[in-house]
Amino acid sequence: MAEKYLLRVTAGPSYDPTSHQVVAVNSGTPTTIHSALCTANVTVRVQNYRGTYSLGHAILPAGSHEITGLPHGSPSTSTYFSHPPHTHDQYSISFSFVPHRSISGKSLVFGNDFEHPVRDRIPPGFSAAFKIVKWAIDPGLDGDVYADKPHLYGNALSSINVLSVGPKAGKEAFETSKAVGSGDQEEVITEGGFEGGQEVRERLNIPNNAAARQKWFLGGHDRLEGWQWEEGRLYKADFFNPYLDFNEFALKLPGFSLKVLGYLGGEDYLRYVLKDRDSGEVLFVVVFTLLPKDQVDKDEAMTPTSGKSTAERSDDPGGRTFEPQADDLD
Repeated sequence: MAEKYLLRVTAGPSYDPTSHQVVAVNSGTPTTIHSALCTANVTVRVQNYRGTYSLGHAILPAGSHEITGLPHGSPSTSTYFSHPPHTHDQYSISFSFVPHRSISGKSLVFGNDFEHPVRDRIPPGFSAAFKIVKWAIDPGLDGDVYADKPHLYGNALSSINVLSVGPKAGKEAFETSKAVGSGDQEEVITEGGFEGGQEVRERLNIPNNAAARQKWFLGGHDRLEGWQWEEGRLYKADFFNPYLDFNEFALKLPGFSLKVLGYLGGEDYLRYVLKDRDSGEVLFVVVFTLLPKDQVDKDEAMTPTSGKSTAERSDDPGGRTFEPQADDLD
């Protein structure tokens, strides 16, 4: 059962969990990441974020004071989900980033991968679910879930739901710019361009509508090759959908539902990565980790500034692994 677990989100510049920070989910305060390829601010929101709120020796039930999840003090929702485009969405990974070198449009991908095989635990119906995902969410999604290191990637230009192109800022300007968001006022990214970014889109005849832009970049490799994620330019992006419910750990597709706990194949994490597929270099990684409630030591339930937990110090990208019980997969 999903309520037996807590969800924690971490992010960092590599697959190495010791490089990660705990993300303050639903806070509106971005997590800043410095990697060899970019400087990025990442904000994660989860609707009905469920877990426990710990304070000293007291553990309050989920929903108390509308505060749930790990780290302790995380709100159960965000004002993001009150905005008309997002009232039905279940989660969002939004980010602003400045590349440190130019990356070809055909090379930058966004998606999920695992360190270990999951082929033995892929549930019946996965092939049907994947076809629905390609139809309803991302026609450009591709990968191999039966590989030793399973992966599902989509080209960033067609997979990202919202893309906004900004100015040539440079990483120093990015780090101090109000444009990348702050905890004082939560930013909801919209499609388009600003401070010179709109001219970049117009020069390449890229549609200003998000869905049209995604479809446009699915139209051929020449369009992907004509795009450069330019060194020193500021980009803002948002990835979201109403189908993956982290509250129930279920993929709820039109006419089809699949429990994510079963799909994880005994691993306790779901990992998103933005990477250069050609070179294999990572821009940043976001990891959603399941923690069994009865194994969580409340003294180690970390805050964003309290350091690394035992789970994060393991060699597994998601920390401790576990084998779901039979009733967890119902």
